[in-house]
Amino acid sequence: MSQKSEAPALILAFLVTTGLIAGGIWWLTQIVGMNLSGLFTSDSPSNRSAPTNQAQTFSQVTGVPDGVFNYGGSTSWAPIRRDVDVVIQSSFPKFTLRYVDPITGTPGSGAGIRMLLDGQLGLSQASRPVKTEEFQAAQQRGFALKQIPIAIEGIAIAVHPNLPVAGLNLNQLRDIYTGKLTNWNQVGGPNLTITPYSRRVQDGGTVEFFVENILGNRGFGANVQSVYSTTDALRKLSNNPGGIYYGSAPEIVPQCTIKSIAIAREGNAFVTPYQEPLVPPADCPAQRNQLNMEAFRSGNYPITRQLTVVIKQNGQSEQRAGEAYANLLLTEQGQELIDKTGFVRIR
Repeated sequence: MSQKSEAPALILAFLVTTGLIAGGIWWLTQIVGMNLSGLFTSDSPSNRSAPTNQAQTFSQVTGVPDGVFNYGGSTSWAPIRRDVDVVIQSSFPKFTLRYVDPITGTPGSGAGIRMLLDGQLGLSQASRPVKTEEFQAAQQRGFALKQIPIAIEGIAIAVHPNLPVAGLNLNQLRDIYTGKLTNWNQVGGPNLTITPYSRRVQDGGTVEFFVENILGNRGFGANVQSVYSTTDALRKLSNNPGGIYYGSAPEIVPQCTIKSIAIAREGNAFVTPYQEPLVPPADCPAQRNQLNMEAFRSGNYPITRQLTVVIKQNGQSEQRAGEAYANLLLTEQGQELIDKTGFVRIR
């Protein structure tokens, strides 16, 4: 009789215990999973996806923190800092973005990420992906890095306006910068020495992107001349009939003293970074060449990349600032302004 009465109680106790154990396992899984995702953020698709953002205007974005936040990095972001960030500042006067150059060396994506790791920046702007060693450096400091794409950019190739060369394919471009091709007559041009210009590899994301994706991580040839900046390169190029340079399309295409040329993935299937017909220097600046946004957007133009906001995931104000900044740029208002600066909106 007593054994029968004890059976329901034993069954009930068993069910309760099982439920508690299952609940505890679920809770532990969530906590561990959360911590692991925070510590081991890597360069994976999930960490490069844009955050969910339904806001249409800057004023609809929530969670924008008050305070002064240092930021910087890629020089390709200059048009966004000039034309978009000022509008963000006027919408959120207490959210102050303060641009900071590196103490030593030149500005660029690598410098910005390094400064972010060292605590000199609250968020960074990049024109190339975060490297594995940079993710690891963040982990060693007790936080993670996350990169959020906000736009697509084209890379344009600039030459002297009088150079009679229709275009180059990617193999020819690689061979010029590795020193294999040294005269324009080797690519259908005049008997003229090629003078390739480039910033140093350590100077910016554009150079790192070019070396990795165009040169296949081969080193520059001995004939490549170093320049401090795109402005410096364009000045030299305008006075050198045999010169060539590469840079952010919004910085290159509208210029009056040089011309950008068409690029092909292979052969002579050339695609221009500008809208045809080409505006000659004599008509500039009254008329300027316009970016071929559709070719960048469709991927028909061979050399494009993503611009990303790099965020320090440490649960502090820097993380909130970085996430808010990315969210602002991904609003409809932000994307429209980005489009006007010469970059391709990502959404």
